[in-house]
Amino acid sequence: MKHRTCLLLITAVCLCTGIQAQPPVYTLKECLEQGLLNNYSLRITRNEEHISRNNSTLANAGYLPTLDLAAGYSGTLNSTDTKDRATGTTTSQNNALDQTIDAGIDLNWTIFDGFNISANYQQLKELERQGETNTRIAIEDLVANIAAEYYNYVQQKIRLENFRYAMSLSRERLRIVEARFHIGDFSRLDYQQAKVDFNADSAQYMKQQEALHTSRIMLNELMAKKDVDEFFIIRDSLINIDQVLDFDELWNATLQANASLLVAIQNQNIARLDYKKVCSRDYPYVRLNGGYGYSLNKYEMGANSRRSTLGLNFGVTVGFKLFDGNRRRERRNASLAIQNARLEREQVEQTLRADLSNLWQAYRNNLELLGLERQNVIAARDNHEIAMERYMLGDLSGIEMREAQKSLLDAEERILSAQYDTKMCEISLLQISGKVLEYME
Repeated sequence: MKHRTCLLLITAVCLCTGIQAQPPVYTLKECLEQGLLNNYSLRITRNEEHISRNNSTLANAGYLPTLDLAAGYSGTLNSTDTKDRATGTTTSQNNALDQTIDAGIDLNWTIFDGFNISANYQQLKELERQGETNTRIAIEDLVANIAAEYYNYVQQKIRLENFRYAMSLSRERLRIVEARFHIGDFSRLDYQQAKVDFNADSAQYMKQQEALHTSRIMLNELMAKKDVDEFFIIRDSLINIDQVLDFDELWNATLQANASLLVAIQNQNIARLDYKKVCSRDYPYVRLNGGYGYSLNKYEMGANSRRSTLGLNFGVTVGFKLFDGNRRRERRNASLAIQNARLEREQVEQTLRADLSNLWQAYRNNLELLGLERQNVIAARDNHEIAMERYMLGDLSGIEMREAQKSLLDAEERILSAQYDTKMCEISLLQISGKVLEYME
């Protein structure tokens, strides 16, 4: 019984160890979730967003008063000679120590500063919104990069399978040629050529393994994996294309939700607030001050030996800055900054329109090219089957067989490239229009 229990425990441990040793299996959504949680660049951007949010306070804008608590001590050590005018008597006192001890609370509050405080607060809020937009840009860039690398990994994996298939065809051809060479049906030249082709396909397959490994490293890095060399499996074996995108819908979404355009609009608002802050100097300012304190003075000379004071002080200051020498220059520069911010927003909008149009044209062309390449793959496969039958019957030379095999591999490579290029256009279109987060759904 004990032996059976031990055997069961050992079996359970082995099974658990085997399960843990299995590589993780990822979908695109799971890769995105890992990246959004761990990516270092995104975490830095989020911290910068938190900094802008922390800065957006009433106190930082200047709305709240300042309250200071201070205490101090001072003393003077003097030697004096005093001569009485009437009697002519001189009185001397050496090393007389006078001391002062004070402590108090001081309050200073700017009630009105020509709308400068309100402009400061609005600007801090705008910077907070800009921090959120920058985080969104970082998220969208990361999602687009992970999606692109994910489908690049799918592409490299499919290409590896194509090269493995080509290598298996070359191996079979080499086997056939070698067998017939020994019975005299094929020449040594045919055998050597088949061997060269097989070695070339094997080298291509090994090189493709390196490309797949590089893509895996890149995807692990984007997901901020501690072990960037970690092996994983992806569920997708095909590159699926969204063929129902609409240009007008994408453009309208771009105008409403593109993050770069939002940043340009926010920069324009910040420039207007800078101009408002310069104009605030044309208004007077009102400041309140008050305090409550205690002071103690000790004297070794004079009629009084000590004096203490405890009380409240307060006041109001109203002022107007008549001339500072820089106001007109700063106002002109602030006005030009508003114009530049507006021009930059218009430039961003024009650039987005151009990028969207170019990507849309490439997307449509790749879709049409994809349809043609599908037909070419079918024709290349039929041609290869016919060539193989003729080659087996001895009616086709090795060079012609190799050409049929190369045509099939080229057709599969072209359709794979067309699928990947179309997917990259799709990702870019969704990123420009602010819809790239749909890959998270």
